[in-house]
Amino acid sequence: MSVYTSVIRPLLFRCNPERVHDFTISYLSFLQNIPGVSAFVSAMYKVPKHPVLETQVCGLRFPHPVGLAAGLDKNARAYRMFGAMGFSFVEIGTVTPLAQPGNDTPRLFRLPKNKAIINRMGFNNNGVAYAVERLRKRNTSIIIGGNIGKNKVTPNESAVQDYVACFHALYEYVDYFVVNVSSPNTPNLRELQDKKPLSDLLRTLMQENAGKEKQKPIFLKIAPDMNTEQLDDVVDIVITTGISGIVATNTTISREGLDYPQEYIDSIGAGGLSGAPETQLSTEVIRYISEKSKGAFPIIGVGGIMTPEDAYEKIKAGASLVQLYSGFIYEGPSLISKICSYIISQKTKK
Repeated sequence: MSVYTSVIRPLLFRCNPERVHDFTISYLSFLQNIPGVSAFVSAMYKVPKHPVLETQVCGLRFPHPVGLAAGLDKNARAYRMFGAMGFSFVEIGTVTPLAQPGNDTPRLFRLPKNKAIINRMGFNNNGVAYAVERLRKRNTSIIIGGNIGKNKVTPNESAVQDYVACFHALYEYVDYFVVNVSSPNTPNLRELQDKKPLSDLLRTLMQENAGKEKQKPIFLKIAPDMNTEQLDDVVDIVITTGISGIVATNTTISREGLDYPQEYIDSIGAGGLSGAPETQLSTEVIRYISEKSKGAFPIIGVGGIMTPEDAYEKIKAGASLVQLYSGFIYEGPSLISKICSYIISQKTKK
């Protein structure tokens, strides 16, 4: 057991999940500005280097394939410290054009028996202008992704305008974009995954991208709850619109396989489930998309990566890169180096 899992996690898990999250981000944001701290953290969580780890996706060079998923550093406050911990890329957001408080609290719940989390945060963030101000001070080589969404009050008919606004605001400050239409926590948002509105949204963003001097990769983040017909549509949309690839997957609305009384699960209410119960579901979505598309575009795999084996399974299923969220919460920063070491061991087997 690591210091994190034996000492730090038990202490953190005694406190309200959202308060712990806010405190942690604020603390990391403070620490990253103290000279020498980032170097100390990097030495403490040293990630191995090896040619088999180096990954190039859409012209971006990643020293290894493990990144931080959107949702943890929503407002781009602590990305430098996450880079010091060993992540090769950090996805900030989801950000929206205007600041919004998100859904009513409580809205974040731990399920330790299953190493899972349920959240219905609702795109709570300080708005895209705040994220831009934080990213202006960027003095790190870590790759940054911008996960963009729409404001809750924006009707779906006008959603394109919100995504375009975020795209232009963040364009100079991020290395790639992720279009989030798959969160279950904003009313009617997943309706934008339907073929026509999704095609229209992505075509518009690609037109805006084409008008830039240098185009940035644009990925689509999808839900794990799609049926095969919907996944077939997604593959077709990615190919026909020419976007860069897919992030698979967001949180699930499923509650299958949880080791808690149904009454307790019902009392938590709506929200997206992440963590170990989602591991296989997201991996199967990755495998299906990769096989259906015949590897025509890159996939960023996320969802239930709790162990090095989970990460490698997603890579074998077709993911070029992987992202951590719940696994990072439950296992701590050492999971990054463990995943990289495991990939090296598997890829250098004789």
